Amino acid sequence: MKKSVLAIILGGGQGSRLYPLTESRSKPAVPIAGKYRLVDIPISNCINSDIKRMFVLTQFNSASLNQHIKNTYHFSYFSTAFVDILAAEQTPDNPTWFQGTADAVRQCMQHFLNHEFDYALILSGDQLYQMDFNLMIEAHQKSGATITIATLPVSAKEATDFGILKTDENSLITSFIEKPATDLLPQWTSEVSDEMKKDGKHYLASMGIYIFNRDLLIELMSNSTTKDFGKEIIPQAIGNQKILSYQYEGYWTDIGNIDSFFEANLGLTDSIPKFNLFDNSSKIYTRARVLPPSKILGRTYIEKSMVAEGCILNSAKIEHSVIGIRARVDEDTTIQNSYVMGSDFYQNLDEISHNNENNIINIGIGKRCFINNTIVDKNCRIGNDVYLNGGHHLEDANTPFYTIKEGIIVVKKGATLPDGFRLE
Repeated sequence: MKKSVLAIILGGGQGSRLYPLTESRSKPAVPIAGKYRLVDIPISNCINSDIKRMFVLTQFNSASLNQHIKNTYHFSYFSTAFVDILAAEQTPDNPTWFQGTADAVRQCMQHFLNHEFDYALILSGDQLYQMDFNLMIEAHQKSGATITIATLPVSAKEATDFGILKTDENSLITSFIEKPATDLLPQWTSEVSDEMKKDGKHYLASMGIYIFNRDLLIELMSNSTTKDFGKEIIPQAIGNQKILSYQYEGYWTDIGNIDSFFEANLGLTDSIPKFNLFDNSSKIYTRARVLPPSKILGRTYIEKSMVAEGCILNSAKIEHSVIGIRARVDEDTTIQNSYVMGSDFYQNLDEISHNNENNIINIGIGKRCFINNTIVDKNCRIGNDVYLNGGHHLEDANTPFYTIKEGIIVVKKGATLPDGFRLE
């Protein structure tokens, strides 16, 4: 175990751009790929890198995140490994909630300093990627840097959405600009690999993944006026600290909004996905549920899709979709280009029988439904003959039962859509 490294995973703010998925849960607790949570990604990257002392900092709707981590990450009693949640707390020294990424770390420093470490690895809780942090740590040590930032080569089109860094011939960062205008980009190219150049990626974007030397982190956190790493700490450190750019050329995406979340999930159904769940050396860990295999009834057609465990699919048609745990899909229903998260529990046979006798809709998706360009959150009850056809022809909207963002329909957690309901 890397005893010299302490991982700090930032749970993010209110997650308003991921609403309504964050209406009752924090961003790191949002379900991804049918069976995982977003927080499983950075934690798994740490475990795969033999970094097993982790803090997860959160502030909003942390109950389900607490429960997930408590039920998932159990290490040996004789190990020093842990995954602990630190929720924002008001103390005599800190009477306010977290005001930014750096402020969150500052308010929790007393907990970090109870542990021995030489380096703090600071990660985001809402990114999708697979990285061996050992290589980044080794580069940090070898360079003699006090800060290392993971950077991603991006194109000119992408660069305007990121903080862009400029490096010298030794990969040391010399300057930084936040979301540069297109006409400024020619001044901000950096040296990248030949492969990245061929793809038109000449700019280095900050990935929001940092290594800080312990002593420097303590020094920086003593300044109570700085609130954010990307906007204040890093720009102010350039020229005053030795800051290394560690270039990463693998798949990485920031799950910042509904559109990127939707695209990342459906991307997992590709024949050779950019994010590989089927990798012995980069496993994604999550709660070990005791669920039966998925059951396929009738003439069910499935193409280019992922189906998690514990599902019951009855004579359905599923294309280019992700079907989450315990999902139930009834006869003659078509699901395409959609993410159905499934449910947290099964209804027993008595409850199902009672509901059927009293015309109460059961958890799951009913008969003869059509669902396209839609996210169905957990524990939803969708009746028979429901028609949900997402797309840019739909205007943005928010109701108690569903939200439409950029053409994507999101059925809210636990919502009920009656028989014959239509969005088209």
